[in-house]
Amino acid sequence: MNYNKRKIINDPVLGFITIPTEFLYDLIQHPYMQRLNRIKQLGLASFVYPGTQHTRFQHSIGAMHLMNETINQLRFKGIDITDEEAEAVLAAILLHDIGHGPFSHALEHSIVKNIHHETLSLLLIEKINAETNGKLDLAISIFNNNYHKKFLHQLVSGQLDMDRLDYLVRDSFYSGVAEGTVGAARIIKMLTVKDDCLVVEAKGIYSIENFLIARRLMYWQVYLHKTAVAAECMLVNILKRAKELSQNGTPLFATPALQYFLTNTVTIDVFETSPAALSNFVLLDDSDVISALKVWASHPDIVLSTLSQHFINRKLFKVKTNNKKFSSAEKVALLKIYQKKYAINNVDAKYFLHEIGLTNDTYNSSYGSVKILYNDGSVKDISNASDILNTSILSKNITKHFLCFLQY
Repeated sequence: MNYNKRKIINDPVLGFITIPTEFLYDLIQHPYMQRLNRIKQLGLASFVYPGTQHTRFQHSIGAMHLMNETINQLRFKGIDITDEEAEAVLAAILLHDIGHGPFSHALEHSIVKNIHHETLSLLLIEKINAETNGKLDLAISIFNNNYHKKFLHQLVSGQLDMDRLDYLVRDSFYSGVAEGTVGAARIIKMLTVKDDCLVVEAKGIYSIENFLIARRLMYWQVYLHKTAVAAECMLVNILKRAKELSQNGTPLFATPALQYFLTNTVTIDVFETSPAALSNFVLLDDSDVISALKVWASHPDIVLSTLSQHFINRKLFKVKTNNKKFSSAEKVALLKIYQKKYAINNVDAKYFLHEIGLTNDTYNSSYGSVKILYNDGSVKDISNASDILNTSILSKNITKHFLCFLQY
């Protein structure tokens, strides 16, 4: 072990974190990982909870630490995990967020087309793998759920993955929302493997119930808080307007990386075939967007400047919520107000409002299920094992519609 790489990180949430191997230290030092130091974990939630200034980098390190704790716990219970497998699954969770763009998901809905951050994460992991002569082959296999030990993938992406465990604990801590607090250490101690499936020992069922309830509460109170939603909708509209202007030949201030995405139509095919797309993406972080907005606030285009000024000064979209889509009449009335006030046409006026439907699904079956292991060896789904949670409550998708609009 190179002792120059034997670093200990003092994390305010999880305590002292040791980097387990030299290779993982090298991954942490990689520019793709270091970029996450410049991207907030909760995007625009700091408009609501000022303490949420923590980064994707902190979260990724925390998830790696929890994964290491889980590996040690599973090995203690006799589960066979080789050193190679351990390092690979640690690398997979460490790198799981490197495809995130600035301000959470705002980029995915504005200046690139239908590209999920996990897709970009995989592309970047593959790029690092090429640089390291295939050292991430096993990590990629686990990440893609192609490895024969399926429980390892569940630890990276599943109902009880280390990503969720860390972000709930971390986001609750920094936001001050106590309802999101979960006993991560307790849950990890209750994990084991049966028939190549991650399961929870029956005595841990109450910790799992708390985990699922906390996740639901954190979504409505933090991740989908109406003000955070309004801020993201406003930012999405700003970036869309900037892209429209750029592609029509209007000069706009932007860093070279942001300029690339404003002037080009970037799809997943472009990312896969054009080296310029990925090389510019890995230079993008929150500061690119903020620096542009500060300049755009005085741009001659009334739509771009008005929205940028409001965003910078936290005069965010007002929000109405509903359990169904808003009527066309209400939106048309708003558009007429904006057309008159700013002397713009109907198309331009649409940038001053944004409607979106968001779903809170506590127990999405696409991520598998939580299995409870009893002393007699039998296994039950949490929805059948719990005496306070049932299938209809856990799996019910609740959608709220948000109408975000500029105050007039």
